[in-house]
Amino acid sequence: MKQLSFKNRIASNYIIITALLIFVVFFAIFSIVRYSVHVRVNNEIKSEVTKHLKEIEVIENCVLLIREEQWKTKQLNKVEVSPAFIQFVDELGALVEKSPNLKQKKLTYDKNRIANDLFDTKLETISVRQIQVPLYQGTKVIGYLIVAMSLEDSVMVLNNLFTVMLIAYPLILLVLFLIARFFAGRSIKPISSIIDTANFITKDNLKSRIPLPQNKDELHLLSNTINNLLDRIENAVVREKQFASDASHELRTPLAVIKGTLEVLIRKERKPEEYKEKIEFCVSEVNRLNHLVDELLLLARFENQRQNIKLEKVNLNSLITDVISRNAQAIKEQKVNCKTEFSEEIYVQTDTYLFSIIVTNLLTNAIKYSNKGSNIVVKLYHSDGKAQCDIIDFGIGIPKEDINMIFNQFYRSNSTIHPEIKGTGLGLSIVKRLCDLLEIDVKLESEENVGTKATISFTK
Repeated sequence: MKQLSFKNRIASNYIIITALLIFVVFFAIFSIVRYSVHVRVNNEIKSEVTKHLKEIEVIENCVLLIREEQWKTKQLNKVEVSPAFIQFVDELGALVEKSPNLKQKKLTYDKNRIANDLFDTKLETISVRQIQVPLYQGTKVIGYLIVAMSLEDSVMVLNNLFTVMLIAYPLILLVLFLIARFFAGRSIKPISSIIDTANFITKDNLKSRIPLPQNKDELHLLSNTINNLLDRIENAVVREKQFASDASHELRTPLAVIKGTLEVLIRKERKPEEYKEKIEFCVSEVNRLNHLVDELLLLARFENQRQNIKLEKVNLNSLITDVISRNAQAIKEQKVNCKTEFSEEIYVQTDTYLFSIIVTNLLTNAIKYSNKGSNIVVKLYHSDGKAQCDIIDFGIGIPKEDINMIFNQFYRSNSTIHPEIKGTGLGLSIVKRLCDLLEIDVKLESEENVGTKATISFTK
């Protein structure tokens, strides 16, 4: 079964609701008109009853008309749009007298009807509304005054009204459907823009954006949200391409070095010491390559993967002490002195494994870029109710122009000035990524040839 378009569904739903409302309105109008017609006829009949009761008198069980000849002449000459039919009958229903406008017809007395009750009946083929008023002599009923009025005009009015409504009802709905469909099409025009833009966008073309509607309604919000999504996708694709390019470059470098070293090594016979030296160099490059691959895998693993986080209560004092112990050999080789300043025992809710990576990377950088014989200070304290950790070194520092790019992947400050300091440029980008996942603030303050302070602040 073919599905209706969104535009037609909106118009159809609108028409269904409108159809119900119009039906209720038409039904109310018809009922009011019908009630008004019946009330008018009822009032006219009662008026006739009152008037004719004044024109009769009861003598010795007989109903007599006052000035009978004048009454008949008056009834004969009366011109009315809906004339009243008058008839007098005795207590058994036998005809006594009737108005001339009845001619050969006569009203039917219904003995089963309650006195003074208005009801619909037939005068031969004519629909009439009738009342039977008892006539008394004392407490005894000696006859009835029957008054009736034709309902033909009323029925015609009601039938015409019903016919007009019956014809107008579908026509109104059809016109409203076309109008609703037109305005629905204009209202959902941004959706067509969304579809066109989505069809135009490819992995090589992420620049297109959806035109925002003038009215700031739900469609404006939807278009703006999708544009923001496209911005994030474009940024992610750009980062992915840049990451792939940088990663391939960084991976090629140690491989090229290893290949070149081995090619030189096999060109001619060499002493065992030379073989040993070159092999050890290749092993160090392989280790560097392994470390780079591990960091790349770590970055890929925790790309917005909050479901991999395992929060638990962690003693920061013990964790930082363990990290320092694991890096004791590097501290010794760099000939630096690592001191801790813990003001109190501090506990936080975090992921032990991920936070230890953050501290390890920051401490490793502090060791790597510290001057020989200098100090590294690790502070742990509370500030404004937040747990904070400072890792301070007194080394080569970071130039001011590099401080804003230091968290970018593969970016290394002073790499040409200090080629002896090896690295991949991924350590701080991993720190930034993991801090974002753990909702931790990280900030670097540095001055060239003075030192660097890395501050970790727990927001919760």
